[in-house]
Amino acid sequence: MTTPAVRLGLLWGAATHQGARRTLNEDSYLARGSVFFVADGMGGHDAGEVASSAAVEALAPLGSSEVVGVQEVRCRVRAAHDAVRAIETAPGRGAGTTLSGVALTDQGGEPYWLVVNVGDSRTYRSADGVLEQVSVDHSEVQELVDAGRITAEQALTHPRRHVVTRALGAPDDPEPDFWFLPVRAGDRMLVCSDGLTAELPDRRVAEVLMLEPDPQSAAERLVGEALAAGGRDNITVLVVDATGLTDALELTAPRDGRADHDDEDTVPRRSPWKGALT
Repeated sequence: MTTPAVRLGLLWGAATHQGARRTLNEDSYLARGSVFFVADGMGGHDAGEVASSAAVEALAPLGSSEVVGVQEVRCRVRAAHDAVRAIETAPGRGAGTTLSGVALTDQGGEPYWLVVNVGDSRTYRSADGVLEQVSVDHSEVQELVDAGRITAEQALTHPRRHVVTRALGAPDDPEPDFWFLPVRAGDRMLVCSDGLTAELPDRRVAEVLMLEPDPQSAAERLVGEALAAGGRDNITVLVVDATGLTDALELTAPRDGRADHDDEDTVPRRSPWKGALT
């Protein structure tokens, strides 16, 4: 049976905050067209903000297409790595950034999510009331969990929980992880920096995503709850919904966003894509 072609829509919301204990927001995000990425910069005030911004800038051309090619994404991630490597820093202080996110691509004419990850920012999918972490953290504590040396619960408070094993800008070329997921009507994708997941357990994140049908409201609420829970780090959240109702959606001019230094930055956007929806 042939799947009828319908108009698939992407409705999204974004929120970011420097946190309760930081004076600078080193997170950046890209939400444009059909690409949604979060970058969490590392290297201190002289490098982290610049690194995440450079990565997002290198990825920005992907936002000009309704559907992106896999090889194009790979090339742009490589360009982002090279851009971060080129940042001049103080001796002994290299710049780096995590990168996690999702782009809309296709396989055989069918829409697919292409999930990309380097580091410990995360991408989740919420479908049929179940929240699933798609990306796998590139971190020391994740390696300890995988080896059975600590539990997932112990990882949340482990003193090495913030040490990543892969990052854009690292001396060794990172190996990004890629996943293909078929798009289903009702999918909700969540992309976030670890400032969210360090404060809220996955079960609470899942509850908020269920309670807030509007993606902008969901993003804002998640950031607000992470702040209330301590807000020890920068917090950035993107929530992306797949719908089959794009005839009713307005196409706006999305923009990429670097995290604002002082105030919360919230930007709702809508993007259409025409293809087959299963």
